Amino acid sequence: MNPSSPCEGQSPEGDPPDDWFHLSTMSLGTQGSDGSRDDPEEPEERGRLKSKLVSAWNNVKYGWSFKSKARFSKTSPLTMLGQSYLLSHGVEREYFRQAFATLLWLTYRRGFPQLDGSSLTTDSGWGCMLRSGQMLLAQGLLLHLLPPGWTWLSANHVSKDDMEVQESRSLGPEVTKKGRRKSIVSFLESRTEVTHRRVVSWFGDHPIAPFGLHQLVEQGTSAGKKAGDWYGPSIVAHILRKAVDAASAEVSNLTVYVAQDCTVYIDDVVRLCERPLSEGSTGPSPAWKSVIILVPVRLGGEVLNTTYIKCVKNLLRLECCIGIIGGKPKHSLFFVGYQDEQLLYLDPHYSQSTVDITQDNFPLESFHCKCPRKISFSRMDPSCTIGFYAKSQKEFELLCSTVSTALSSSTEKYPIFTIAEGQGQEDESDAPPNSITHILTKDKARLRRTNNSNSMDEFVLL
Repeated sequence: MNPSSPCEGQSPEGDPPDDWFHLSTMSLGTQGSDGSRDDPEEPEERGRLKSKLVSAWNNVKYGWSFKSKARFSKTSPLTMLGQSYLLSHGVEREYFRQAFATLLWLTYRRGFPQLDGSSLTTDSGWGCMLRSGQMLLAQGLLLHLLPPGWTWLSANHVSKDDMEVQESRSLGPEVTKKGRRKSIVSFLESRTEVTHRRVVSWFGDHPIAPFGLHQLVEQGTSAGKKAGDWYGPSIVAHILRKAVDAASAEVSNLTVYVAQDCTVYIDDVVRLCERPLSEGSTGPSPAWKSVIILVPVRLGGEVLNTTYIKCVKNLLRLECCIGIIGGKPKHSLFFVGYQDEQLLYLDPHYSQSTVDITQDNFPLESFHCKCPRKISFSRMDPSCTIGFYAKSQKEFELLCSTVSTALSSSTEKYPIFTIAEGQGQEDESDAPPNSITHILTKDKARLRRTNNSNSMDEFVLL
């Protein structure tokens, strides 16, 4: 296990020290006649007390507000998940705001039903990599189930001049002047909002949610993980694959492929995606399942190898890319784009109260973030998982071509990963979920980790 891998076998940055737990739980023991304090009689009771103390600590640490803004350049284009925006143009700036606010934001939660095998009712301090994985999967599901270019309706009200932008994105006066056409537009918007809400509910913190924390923790048990452990990006990739396989009733026509040894084997993907003809049907069923491809990689030794930065940028410029789960050491983040030498990300390290997704019309606002943030490439941990999505066989073939071209941009002898004909040495579904893939690389240039004062600042145009 690599010591610098984020959230993998290490305590998260800023967690309370062990002696703090010891002293606090001792102080809650019973006092004897001689003035001494005894430990709580039941280990289970002691566990509950410790859980409450951990929750209190995390509520303080991760309960901060997202009021600061990151500084963005007016002159440099900003790239996010295959789209480029020039923020000096008002319309493009609003397009970016809406697109960013549409991304699903999955963060620490507190007060959810107790996780099996533990007394935990919060994932604050340990679940950040699982949350980043949820955000990656959510992006793939939104592409899978919603029309291209869809944006969350409430994201259109991010700024004062949202009506001007909204009008520029409408179907035009020749369409909306007619009441019938306007009704059709409203109906379609209503349908997409229902789908959006359903996708959000799948990530709720409730045992019934197919991609909620309860299910992901359960899927991780085969890798020797349990609630309260820290997960690496490679393990999370396999957990997501298992979760999607188990949720075939909710999510049809979708499969997940996890690359082996930094190689995407085309024949293995084809085998997963091809579907036989339906029995007794007058015509063939859809012959191809949509696919999310997850590639666990390591971009250097202890720090990011700078020769891979250009390649990472090229991958984030592709429309088939759905983001990167990784982060900085001991601090997982979900990367969705970049501007110049800084990565754009969503941060799961924000503790929010649990939303009851079993209720009709549960609030959606806490599942979306309107404050984009940046971090220098030099602070990116080399251990990460890159995600891609292809809706059809034609899109998969295009993905293979464009991704291979992007990978060839690296000046390093060994690419980040490869796309190859043929099959892997073993069935992908049997790949050990706790395996960690590596790139054979000589980390020739190590960047010093420097604090970037703008990485957590406001969204301010320079």
